[in-house]
Amino acid sequence: MAAARSALSPADVPRPGLRERKKTKTREAIRAATYGLIRQQGYEATTVEQIAERAEVSPSTVLRYFPTKEDIVLTDEYDPVMAAELAARPAGEPWSASLRHVLRKALDLGAGEEAELTRLRTRLLAEVPAVRSRMLENMSATGRVLARAIAERTGLDPAGLEVRIVSMSLVGGLMEVSRYWAEHDHEEDLAELVDRALDALENGLPALREGHREDHRGCHLEGCPEGPRKD
Repeated sequence: MAAARSALSPADVPRPGLRERKKTKTREAIRAATYGLIRQQGYEATTVEQIAERAEVSPSTVLRYFPTKEDIVLTDEYDPVMAAELAARPAGEPWSASLRHVLRKALDLGAGEEAELTRLRTRLLAEVPAVRSRMLENMSATGRVLARAIAERTGLDPAGLEVRIVSMSLVGGLMEVSRYWAEHDHEEDLAELVDRALDALENGLPALREGHREDHRGCHLEGCPEGPRKD
């Protein structure tokens, strides 16, 4: 079966109107000002007033676009793009293959950013409690976006327990990938870490799988159906 056209194809993206382009320009100016100040003086020392001055907007404008300083660091355009990309995958494609495809697309988008900026964002997530806390708050919204995409693809209820567990497990797993990558000085390949995360979500921990097989093969552990093996 041929894959559906990518939701990320430039030909599929309508050109935004003047008002939307102005909003995008303002949003990008605020982000650029924030990251520039953080590089110079650190996250804690950077204030909304300083961000507004550098971006040449008012503090109220900053807060209208980003309710908190943490949101400036965390907000991106990936959620709707990933949901659209997931919905566009062929219906018969295995779920794990679809996820890997979509996340590779997201990584490609991230690679379009300045590499140092990507590392800075993940380092702030790992090191700044306020950023991490806000990220945890935002995860529920991202999980809902993903749950709707899963529901559209599978016909399941987006509010159903299983769909919610799958979507939030994936979102939480990706957050931990970002933290792990930063905590290890960004030395490992991010795409490989994402693949490892998906392997863990899909198959569980190797040690647990081995223990499960050993349990049923030799019945070494208490609680197996036949009771512990008698050697």
